[in-house]
Amino acid sequence: MADAFTELEQDEIVVVDAGKFGFVKLQYYTYPTGFEDAVTFTDSGALFEDLWEEWLHSQLIILAREMGIRDVNYDDVFSRLSGEKKAELMEKRQCFKEKSSGGL
Repeated sequence: MADAFTELEQDEIVVVDAGKFGFVKLQYYTYPTGFEDAVTFTDSGALFEDLWEEWLHSQLIILAREMGIRDVNYDDVFSRLSGEKKAELMEKRQCFKEKSSGGL
């Protein structure tokens, strides 16, 4: 599961497999303090949904900038996308699901 969303590391989100305790999502890294937030997940399905939303929101922020939208409302940005772009984003969800199937 942790490996499926490795591209979120560029957004300062790291997922650590904590063995029998589940997974820990670390986010908002600052030096020298370290991570500002840590969330523990014992349910891999809930972790998947959380990481999916993080990834999708990061993509929608990028797309909003490209479209010249200043105030990002995720639903609004998504609704403005072409059917092709929406399908492309949703295909990525399936890709993540397949990559993480060992952890689900």
